[in-house]
Amino acid sequence: MATPTALGSASEPPRSLTGIKPTGMPHLGNYLGMIRPALEMTSSHQAFYFIADYHALTTLRSRDLVQKYTTEVTAAWLALGLDPAQTILFKQSDVPEVCELAWFLSCVTPLGLLKRAHAFKDAESKGAELNGGTFFYPVLMAADILAYDSHVVPVGKDQKQHVEMARDMAIAFNHYFGEVLRVPEPAIRPDVATIPGTDGRKMSKSYDNTIPLFLPTKKLRKAIMGIKTDSTPLEQPKDPNSCSVFELYKLFATAEQTEHLAARYRAGGLGYGHAKQELFEVMEAHFEGPRDRFLHHLAHPKTIDDILADGGQRAKSVAAATLSRVRTAVGM
Repeated sequence: MATPTALGSASEPPRSLTGIKPTGMPHLGNYLGMIRPALEMTSSHQAFYFIADYHALTTLRSRDLVQKYTTEVTAAWLALGLDPAQTILFKQSDVPEVCELAWFLSCVTPLGLLKRAHAFKDAESKGAELNGGTFFYPVLMAADILAYDSHVVPVGKDQKQHVEMARDMAIAFNHYFGEVLRVPEPAIRPDVATIPGTDGRKMSKSYDNTIPLFLPTKKLRKAIMGIKTDSTPLEQPKDPNSCSVFELYKLFATAEQTEHLAARYRAGGLGYGHAKQELFEVMEAHFEGPRDRFLHHLAHPKTIDDILADGGQRAKSVAAATLSRVRTAVGM
């Protein structure tokens, strides 16, 4: 039976894992809630980043779109600073070991746990198409996390349940078969919780209220000017902390810039159009360089394919070792 020492040497850096579905261009909520925190961990963790194309199939039915979105998401990660030489960037489908691991996990996972999954209940309440993949989603996600002996998983606050379910599955498996799987922890940035969308609700593709990354300058400004605000007249003071424009602004601005704009809100004489222009300027400055790099990567798809293939081989060797432990532990 596998032992705790099989989980890796204590001298190795801790591992972090992040995945994103290729269901369209990543948006501002993805970047602030997950991508940026994940990239910041590369200095202290051995980082695994994967394009979750298996997961995308629960809703995506187009071969061409799966390939297009996979290329775009990969280009986005590279444009935002991911170094494939220092990290492992790969497609989920290049590591089929996670599917076998998901089966082992499903056999120790109570049905009630899956029925409590927020994502499934949300889809059900909205009358969305439900299939076996939708219901099984948390198990495959747990397999993604556990296959690479992940110590931490950077997630937004609303995604914390997925990591908690992975923990439950690892603990259950270890209870029956010994200390085979590492129990991961969620890594949630306290300063970035739920990112507001253009309508004030959580930014989500399902709400159609996102600001996609790498929009051309004019389209970025148009998207920002479309953010919903209240009807407080220009001359009246406003509370910056109740305004989604300011909430987004402070995530890109310096402390000095943030303090200055907050004072203008409270003093009166600041219209929401002025605040949106300030947000546009800091966002344009932040994304101008990454946008150029994104377009460069899109123009070289062969390089992207090579990076993913190399990452897939490296990730597969790690997942295969984990699966070998699991198979041995259960007697196979």
